[in-house]
Amino acid sequence: MPLAFYMDHHVPRAITLGLRLRGVDVLTAYEDGASELDDAALLDRASELGRVLFTRDDDLLAEAVKRQGEGTPFHGVIYAHQLRVSIGRCVQDLEVIAKAGEPTDLMNGVMFLPL
Repeated sequence: MPLAFYMDHHVPRAITLGLRLRGVDVLTAYEDGASELDDAALLDRASELGRVLFTRDDDLLAEAVKRQGEGTPFHGVIYAHQLRVSIGRCVQDLEVIAKAGEPTDLMNGVMFLPL
């Protein structure tokens, strides 16, 4: 089963559209009505839906690392720095992760792009 992504409100629309054009299952926080949630609640929401959260937000990355330290379960986070990883590279790397990965691969984990 391929991975499904949940995009926080910091992810450019071009990344979401690029992934959808490649057949990747993507849901945005805006589409889910969750764009106003704080970082902890957003990570909880992605986990409730069984989706790996993709973010370009340093604060959300910090929330994931905090949960790792506390042993609090979450469905996984993929992080790409806003200025260091291009939109095209994010799309390419996320497509590979989605199509080659399994939902359990990132459980309670943090992955950094680029690959």
